[in-house]
Amino acid sequence: MALRFVSAPFLTFNDLASSRPSARCGSNMNNILPEQIELEKKLRVLDRLKDRLADREEEIVDLSSELEQFEAQYTMQVGRLYAEQDEVDALIAEEELKLVPDDEEIKKKVEELRRRADDSAARALAAEEHAAGEWVPTAEAKKAYHDLARIIHPDLALDADEKDRRHGLMAELNDAYSSRDQQRLNKLVHDFRNSPDLVKGDSVGDELVRAIRQIFQIRRRLIELVAEKAKLLSSELFDLHLRVNAEAEEGRDMLKQMSGRAQVHITKSKRRLLNLQSVNAAQEEYVKERFGLDIEDFRKN
Repeated sequence: MALRFVSAPFLTFNDLASSRPSARCGSNMNNILPEQIELEKKLRVLDRLKDRLADREEEIVDLSSELEQFEAQYTMQVGRLYAEQDEVDALIAEEELKLVPDDEEIKKKVEELRRRADDSAARALAAEEHAAGEWVPTAEAKKAYHDLARIIHPDLALDADEKDRRHGLMAELNDAYSSRDQQRLNKLVHDFRNSPDLVKGDSVGDELVRAIRQIFQIRRRLIELVAEKAKLLSSELFDLHLRVNAEAEEGRDMLKQMSGRAQVHITKSKRRLLNLQSVNAAQEEYVKERFGLDIEDFRKN
């Protein structure tokens, strides 16, 4: 069941972008300094780059959330069965060790399978807790994310303290967006509208240097985002996601087929486990009746 955003009035940033003072001093074109002309050029470039950066950050968040949702679906349908298989395999190894308790190879096998079974169980539990519905961001949420990301992005900061502060704001924005909380998004927009960061009173030279550095930082971040997206698109999880979608278009449920095969394998493994448990139980009973000892005490003697 798809989750919906909490209905809340949407706040925009139309007045923020226009709040920057014009680099033109007065109406006399002849009085415009070369650095003022260059500043206007850089600011136009910076505005375009801010939009592109916000779009790319949004793409990464959307893609990551989509893959997280698919991973939760996969784990619920298939991964939990693999976790069950890992648990049965660990139990089988433990029963085998009872037959040959001094076998060091089997001891190592037991430790490895038990560790894998515990890890699988933890992942399955985490997926159950994460499963929260289909990721479908609304147009309202996407606009709020875009407008705010282009202003608070950490790569627009020019010193370490400001960068750290913006990282915190960006993390809060990503969390509000991925958790589909429209009210939080609106609050972030409102809070930043009244931020002193929007007040500009520096000289043209300072503004020009700031714009040049911000352009450099954004371009560097855009290169990083290309690499992040490529990593997501080349992951095994994304490849499986594509194959599942392709099978669905042909009317086949790939995850259902995978879970069916896993269940067959689990059934066979459980039969083997029962056989081993029966053998060990019979051995313990024989030692008890023949020697009057528990099998552990018998082996010590």
